[in-house]
Amino acid sequence: MAETLLMGAVAYDPKVVTIWDGFKVYFAEQGLDFDFVLYSNYERQVEAHFGGHFHVAWNSPLAWLQAERFAKRAGRAAHAIAMRDTDRDLTSVVIVRDDSTIKSVNDLAGKKVGVGAADSPQATLIPLLHLAEAGVTPHDDFEVVRFDVDLGKHGDHVGGERDAAKALLDGRVDAACLIDANHLGFSKEGTLPSGATRVLAQTKPYDHCNFTVLDGAIEDARIKRFRELLLGMSYDDPKVRPLLDLEGLKVWKDGRTEGYALLEAAIDRFGTIEDFLAGLGKRCM
Repeated sequence: MAETLLMGAVAYDPKVVTIWDGFKVYFAEQGLDFDFVLYSNYERQVEAHFGGHFHVAWNSPLAWLQAERFAKRAGRAAHAIAMRDTDRDLTSVVIVRDDSTIKSVNDLAGKKVGVGAADSPQATLIPLLHLAEAGVTPHDDFEVVRFDVDLGKHGDHVGGERDAAKALLDGRVDAACLIDANHLGFSKEGTLPSGATRVLAQTKPYDHCNFTVLDGAIEDARIKRFRELLLGMSYDDPKVRPLLDLEGLKVWKDGRTEGYALLEAAIDRFGTIEDFLAGLGKRCM
């Protein structure tokens, strides 16, 4: 097992097993001995990464920042080596009911705004930062109603967003925060009937997940081969297409980190990960 490349991932949905089992078979056919370990939450995964339990992590954007910031504190470095095309240039939206009297973000003063889980970049942290920078401060100017579904999974399951959307329709909140793709998806699936909502505000673009390695692994031949195989996958290949469809992409791209600036600003403003970093430091340093 010493030659096996191990990846850490979070089991936010049962399909995660199907996805990575498929990649395991594909990598084996390409001569790469690959396996994966699943964690119930990203905090446990980040800690395990620094504990040397695996070589590469499939990280949420918040988990990436947790890893990057702790690495700097520990005199180390984290690297984003690859990401999906669908991880780039996403936006979140603040929506209201179409018949709402709310016409601008200033009208949210004194209202209730539904968000996803507390640790969701897309449905809580980034849209709340957007509203704060637009002049309405969370908790001070409006009430934040959180839908804390599966804390620790960083909103990957989208359950909190769906609950916020339902609460908007039911009148329990006056506005709801969602990633733009889920706003469209909820409309298609019927959670949000066509024409029932409208977009009040939209954030600037940001990036989502990436494959993260630490400085000790960046030159590992297995990591290089792993990245090479990812970037070489073609959606036109009938063996590859089902795997890419399962993981929601058309092509793997180089990892980049400039797309996390909004989330960085949000966690700095709201103090989101400081307690985690402090606790991780006590355990790992």
